[in-house]
Amino acid sequence: MLLDTPTPDFGAPAPHFRLPDAHGVQHDLKDHLGDKGFLIAFICNHCPYVIAIAERLAADAKCLERDGVGVLAIMSNDYDSYPADAPDKMIAFADKYGFDFPYLVDADQSVARAYGAVCTPDFFGFNGTGLLQYRGRLDDARMGDATQRTPELLIAMRMIADTGQGPSDQMPSMGCSIKWR
Repeated sequence: MLLDTPTPDFGAPAPHFRLPDAHGVQHDLKDHLGDKGFLIAFICNHCPYVIAIAERLAADAKCLERDGVGVLAIMSNDYDSYPADAPDKMIAFADKYGFDFPYLVDADQSVARAYGAVCTPDFFGFNGTGLLQYRGRLDDARMGDATQRTPELLIAMRMIADTGQGPSDQMPSMGCSIKWR
């Protein structure tokens, strides 16, 4: 099912979490906070929308990390019902697309609920004080055609890193629903 993300509550603080990656290594949100802000991407392995943007997400994330912006991805789908999203598959997916950021497992789906995530991909950009400044899409590329694109998330996160504020005009992400238990 195709979903659009809801209107965000700009200025809301990032809910704290501690989650394992697919190797079992724990990651605490506070360890990824920085003066330049951070990005949280709710993604999964099987969604065609995520697959379509995975290479661009990896490339844009590398740019953000070089700029001092933290990047985390979270997989919150029910992987018992959707085995393509299981932790062992997350490792292969991250390797295939060159993710160099932590890809975390939200097995009980509490983090997705706390953030109000609804789809994959769903992007949340926070400033250096941990306040929500972006809830939009990766870019304006159409499915299957990324030859020309405006990297909206990258531009927004750089703006947030520089000013603490996100752009006033944001297009919501769209994708497949999170697969709830």
